[in-house]
Parts: sequence; C-alpha cells; structure tokens
Amino acid sequence: MESSHDPVRSPLQDPNIVKLKAYLINTVSHEFTQASSSPAEHASQVQEALNKVYEHTGVKLPESIRVELFHDILDELIGFGPIQNLIDDPDISEVMVNRPDQVYIERKGKLLETHVKFENDDHIRRVIERIIMPLGRRVDTDSPMVDARLPDGSRVNAVIPPVAIDSPLLTIRKFSKARLTVDQLIEFDTLTPMMSDFLRACVMGRLNIIISGGTGSGKTTLLNVLSCFIPETERVLTIEDSAELRLAQVHVIRMEARPPDLDGRGQVTIRDMVRNALRMRPDRIIVGECRGGEALDMLQAMNTGHDGSLTTLHANSPRDALSRLETMVLMSGMELPLKVIRQQVASAVDLIVHQSRLKNGPRKITAISEVSGMEGDTIVMTDIFKYEQTGVAEDGSPIGYFRPTGIRPMFSPRLEAVGYKLSAELFSKVTPPPVPTVRRK
Repeated sequence: MESSHDPVRSPLQDPNIVKLKAYLINTVSHEFTQASSSPAEHASQVQEALNKVYEHTGVKLPESIRVELFHDILDELIGFGPIQNLIDDPDISEVMVNRPDQVYIERKGKLLETHVKFENDDHIRRVIERIIMPLGRRVDTDSPMVDARLPDGSRVNAVIPPVAIDSPLLTIRKFSKARLTVDQLIEFDTLTPMMSDFLRACVMGRLNIIISGGTGSGKTTLLNVLSCFIPETERVLTIEDSAELRLAQVHVIRMEARPPDLDGRGQVTIRDMVRNALRMRPDRIIVGECRGGEALDMLQAMNTGHDGSLTTLHANSPRDALSRLETMVLMSGMELPLKVIRQQVASAVDLIVHQSRLKNGPRKITAISEVSGMEGDTIVMTDIFKYEQTGVAEDGSPIGYFRPTGIRPMFSPRLEAVGYKLSAELFSKVTPPPVPTVRRK
C-alpha cells in the first residue's frame, strides 16, 4: 500500500494554535444563528463572523498561518472538515475514513494513505452529521448505517458504533463531473475499437445487456458510456438507488429510490419503480443496479417487449452473473422452479459485459459473452471477446491483450435485420503480441 504521508509538521499542530482554533470554532458556532438563503450567502456570513471573533482575540498570527487556519475553520463550519481538500481534488475518486488517524484515498485507481487526521471519533461523527443532515437522513444507535447521495451526485456511506467496532467509518465515492466517452475508454485501454463497434451495434440493435463486475470496477461508468449509443428518438427511463447516471439524450425520465422516513414510512424501492415503469411507455428501461427481487420484474420487462434494456450487477464472472440473477429472482418471494428461472434468464438476457479492476488499478472489459439459450437445465454462454493476461510489468501492472474468440454471435441476424451488419474481421482470431506492451498511463 502506497502512502502520501507528509513528513513536515504543520504550524496548525502547535498546541496554542490548536486551542485558538477550538475557541474560534466554538464561538462562531454559538454566535452564528442567522439562517442563510443560499450556500454562498451562508459562507460569506460565517467568514464575516470569523473575522470579527478573530479580531476580538487580539491575536496576530503571520498572514500565511492565519489564512491556513481560517481555511481549516471554514472547512469545519461549512465544509467536510479535514477531508474537504480531498473532496475538492479532481484527481481523487474516493475518500475512505477508517479511524481518526487513518484516511485513505483512491487516485487513478490506486489506494493511498494520506496525512489527513481527525481529532477523535466525535470529530468524525460531527462531519458525518454535517454531511447527512441536509439530506434529511439520520445515523444513530438505532440506525447505525446510512447510504445517501450528495447534491453533486457523490455517494456517501457512513457506519457508526456499535456496528463499526473501532471507529465511525465514512466512505465517499465522488461523482465525476466529466462524462467519459467510449473514445476515452479506448484510450485508457479498457476496451478496443472493435469491441466498441460491437457494443454500439448491440445497443442500437436493442439487445438486453447486463454489465457485471466487482465493487469499484467501473460498471456505472460503462453503463453511462453504453447509454450514449441509444438513439435520441427513444424514450429512456432510468431507475436507481442513488442517481448517478447522466444520459446525454433529451427524452430521459429519471427515478430514484426513497428510503423510509424517521417513522419507517414512505419507502419506495427499485422494485416498486420497475413495476411502475411498465405503465410509463418507455422504449428502454435502465436500472442502475439489480440487487434483489427487482431482477424478476426486470426479466419480465425484457421478455414482454422492452428490448434494449440495460442494468448492472455485482459478480465475479459472466457465469457468476447468471447465478446472481437466479438468486435475486428467488429473493422476489416467487416460488419458481430453478429451471423456469433459468428459462426466463436465457430468454431475456442477450449479452453480458464483464468489467474487472485489475491489480494496480486498471479497469478492463475482460469478457463479452452471449447468452445463447438452454441446453437441458443449463444456460449456454459463448464468449465473443476476452482479455488475456500474459504477464506482469515491473510495477505490478498487468500485461495482456484483447482478443475475439472467433465465434460469431447467434444474434447477428437480429442486428442485420435492423441494419447493423457485423464484418467478418470483427470476429477474426488474433495472435498474441510477441512483446506485450505495458499498460498506457
């Protein structure tokens, strides 16, 4: 594990400045009670109050230290405390607080330990409360876990004792402001131009596609990219637990699940929304992630004329994705025989795109597999493209190449019927490169 610890001691760690900081925060917090009409006005009012309290103390710090101190205090009062700078850094994709003296980040696919520290467990709790209170959420001993979405789309997860044994835990997965394109994924070596052309034809040809992969493998990002291939003329309905999808089309209807209120009422689940979606005349239904019984409703939608649907799910391989689907259908409460469930899956799903996060951070589409029907009681799958790892570079990064398996998918006539003829060379086998190229940075 790499570390980004800063060996230089900050002037703000001086005991006298620590006391001054605590005094300023407490005084401003107690004196500042005026409600603000906007975040900008609130920040301006807090800054003005801080200036007055500081002048009243008569302390004269060097200007550079005063600016740094004020910056920290404003982060405490109106931001996310010690992790505000990490939130503001565009290169950081995830922030993970494990305990007061251990904060990790993900930067460009790699986990790094930072120099950031909280004062104690209570300090982490205060930051958690500041994050979730404006969102109408709560976390306490009766409800020690919370999952929420910030206004900018970032996802927040917090867990406190007694569930979190050592310290309150806080994880923030930041929402990228830049919408990635398929050309950028090709540049990042996530897939090849041939794979991109194939997936474009599959989306435009209205195949039902499942994107599978592990946590942090980039499933939602890939779903966003594939959705860009949907024609502008179609009515697209998105259903998510926490809204993360950003479709470029104009005719998009977005729905987001709602947790129960403090009295346990008012919950709206993904399954509720999938059922309701069928009454909204969608051309396509996109479910951000299937996690439970909604998988049955999604499969039934795919089997009743809603071709071109897309969703993601957690799985370790394309075959594992099918097993996960079976398990989730059973979670719906419908007592269906396993063979019937498998027939539903085989009939509904056309393609599974599996994405993996490899060692040292690169994300790659490691398999594109066709669901080609049933053979006895078993669902038949055929790999169309595969990623083959041939070695490891000096820095631990994988070395490998993408290859077509040489098998033309059985749904090719469906694509040709709507004008997407796949060339023979798209599926031609390739020989492994004699000297594998190290992953592009």
